[in-house]
Amino acid sequence: QVQLVESGGGLVQPGGSLRLSCAASGLTLCSYNMAWFRQAPGKERAFVGAVAWYGGHTYYADSVKGRFTISKANAENTVSLKMNSLKPEDTAVYYCAADSTAVVKTMDYDYDYWGQGTQVTVSS
Repeated sequence: QVQLVESGGGLVQPGGSLRLSCAASGLTLCSYNMAWFRQAPGKERAFVGAVAWYGGHTYYADSVKGRFTISKANAENTVSLKMNSLKPEDTAVYYCAADSTAVVKTMDYDYDYWGQGTQVTVSS
C-alpha cells in the first residue's frame, strides 16, 4: 500500500521560510517523479515543482522559481520542499504526489499517488 505523508506546514510571516517533507512508503522514490502541488482557498490545485526520477532534474512553476527548492533523499525515501521568501499568496494546502511515467508532468491528473496535504499560511 502506497502512502505519502506530508509534514512541516504551519504559520509563517511574510519573508519567512518553511521546509515541507514528504515521506513515502510502499514505493521507491528513485523510480518516481515526485511533485509538489498546492491548493489555495477557492482555487484549483496548481503545480509548484517536481524532481525527476531520472537524473534528479528539478522543475518549478514561475511563481516560485528562485524561492522554492525541491530535494530528494532516495536513501530515506523522502522529498522536501524548501520555501524561502514566502508571500501571503503562497498560502495553501501543499500536497506531494508521485508519478511513475518517464516524463515529469505538471497536471495533477497525471499523478498516481497523493498525500493528505499540509497547510501553509503566510500572514503577519
